[in-house]
Amino acid sequence: MTGQLLVRGMLVGLLAGVLAFGFAKAFGEPQIDKAIAFEDQMAQMHGDAPEEELVSREVQSTFGLFTGVVVYSVSLGGLFALVFAYALGRIGKVGPRGLAALLALAAFVTLILVPGLKYPANPPSVGDPQTIAQRTKLFFLMLLVSVAAAVIAINAARKLIARRGVWSGAILGVALYIVIVAVAGSLFPVINEVPEQFSAVLLWKFRVASLGIQLVLWTTLGLVFGAVAERKLSQPKARFNS
Repeated sequence: MTGQLLVRGMLVGLLAGVLAFGFAKAFGEPQIDKAIAFEDQMAQMHGDAPEEELVSREVQSTFGLFTGVVVYSVSLGGLFALVFAYALGRIGKVGPRGLAALLALAAFVTLILVPGLKYPANPPSVGDPQTIAQRTKLFFLMLLVSVAAAVIAINAARKLIARRGVWSGAILGVALYIVIVAVAGSLFPVINEVPEQFSAVLLWKFRVASLGIQLVLWTTLGLVFGAVAERKLSQPKARFNS
């Protein structure tokens, strides 16, 4: 059964990738084009020679974007299916659809939203190239803190639910997670490398589009995979084999 769920997860990941690509093409790529135009304008003002493109912008925004998003989404769909198979029957009396939606929501908040709030995505021309390694390191450290906080909060919530009930235990678990990531976020250094001349509206639209791509992906995984898994698990003699 795990293998069958894995295949379905990858297929749903493929669907999620196609939808995420469509969203990125419609809402993300126009912002990138504007950011690149700003970067070229700044380079001309400073008399810098334009950098040679190893891959053309047309290929980057079409085939390159599609390939990257789909490969990422299919892989993510497979991992999501494996986590779903492991969690099935271990999280209270939650059905396949509810479990898939819950896992997708938790993953989106933990892996995307919280780290992104502290260190949001930046378009081209934003950020010092010399600090890329530092910024990448800080982002992944924040991601690890978020994951660790989620594990701690889940374990605490399970104990609290046994003592105080589902509602109180769940609220206290969420509160614990928020406190941990909020404290960590306040301790992590602030990075602000946005040029003064860069459009605040463009920056905002780019970051919203980046978040939207992930939202489309995780929403598709949570809702579509839940329906597919429920249909498979409801078939006669269908059972989970560890």
